[in-house]
Amino acid sequence: MGDTTLMFCVGATKSGTSWLYEALAAHPECHFRTVKELHYFDALEKGKLDAQIAEIGRWRDRLAERLAGASGDKRANLTRRVQDRDDWLRVLRLGHLDHAAYLGYLQQGQGQAPLIGDVTPAYALLPVERLRAMAGLTADVRFVYLMRDPVARLWSHVRMMAARRGDDGTVDPDRARNILNRTLMGRETEIEVRGDYGAALARLDAAVPRSRLLLMYYEDLFGGDGMARLCDFLGIARMAGEQARRVHAGAALDMPQPLRDKAQAWLAPQYAAVAQRMGRLPEAWQANKVEV
Repeated sequence: MGDTTLMFCVGATKSGTSWLYEALAAHPECHFRTVKELHYFDALEKGKLDAQIAEIGRWRDRLAERLAGASGDKRANLTRRVQDRDDWLRVLRLGHLDHAAYLGYLQQGQGQAPLIGDVTPAYALLPVERLRAMAGLTADVRFVYLMRDPVARLWSHVRMMAARRGDDGTVDPDRARNILNRTLMGRETEIEVRGDYGAALARLDAAVPRSRLLLMYYEDLFGGDGMARLCDFLGIARMAGEQARRVHAGAALDMPQPLRDKAQAWLAPQYAAVAQRMGRLPEAWQANKVEV
């Protein structure tokens, strides 16, 4: 690996990880493959390599279909995306943990870029032992964990799931409200655990040296010095004139006030856990924070 830095962005879901991936992928000192979420370590942990192979294969085939009628820059981009998935499928089809194959995939085409990375929010749910092994994968491994106002993150995640469960990809307000109610009643565990900052912070603190762990607020990426601090942490040049375009922002839909009241009370422990670990909460979090 030489002087290469390996970055893991491990979440949280709906907290700006897609935007961060695109921003870093465009940075001249970073090398990222076109598969944003590799889901390598969580698929290994849960014995779901076959499911991940099937998912990547489906995306690969969709891209290949589009490639047939493409030309110019679009064709070049699609060709690269298909090739990246073919390369990744070869790693997954090994059927077992292979650090050399995994790192080889990340490094292929790296050139002189000093940083490579894997942006998979699901890694934040991994047990301490797995995270600790990831932290020792190379001589220079750094972790980034983004946090968004818990109520805003929850509602964004709910809207995403409502769109996925619809027939046409739109967000039906009744379906979104139903999913949120189910979440608050403990019946949508995937949404719940993805927003459990307290548990994720405890695992990361136990597995990763603090000098190699950057905890950041989503809100600081778009309205503060967050991007500069991130670049400094990763050892890359600061990016000038950063765009504030949200990726995968989701359909606009206000959360009904009665459900917001319930969500604020339900998420109060998350505000408390983050405040204790970070020492401060962004101004944007204050409106939804209630005392435990």
